[in-house]
Amino acid sequence: MSSFTSILLVSPLADGRTWVVMNEFGYDVGSLGSGDHVAVRIGFQTDFASIPRLLWVILPTWGKYGNAAVIHDWLYWTQERSRKASDDILLEGMEVLNVGRLTRYPIYWAVRLFGWFAWMRNQADLTEGFDRVLD
Repeated sequence: MSSFTSILLVSPLADGRTWVVMNEFGYDVGSLGSGDHVAVRIGFQTDFASIPRLLWVILPTWGKYGNAAVIHDWLYWTQERSRKASDDILLEGMEVLNVGRLTRYPIYWAVRLFGWFAWMRNQADLTEGFDRVLD
């Protein structure tokens, strides 16, 4: 089974919505030791799950799915894999975290349907030289 390879340690920024990854954090896709590893750099800024404020009562930005959301944010930022592959890794990560189906699938289908906006925004930010990794 897939596995997160370390504990996620984050620190908040002053805006109250953004967090910075403070230690090495990663995920082995497919199975532990598969050789297919996603490594999030120290200093990466994440907002966890980008869930509209109206839905926070049902699905907060942080939940049992938080670790998978950080991996997904990283994949959307780096765009080292396709958007579909990144979304599938989010789904797999939520399964590893034992996120229930009634939470897991709405999150997955929301990113499949609406994630293109964040994908394109990140692409534009990368083109303009913006970096979401702090020194």
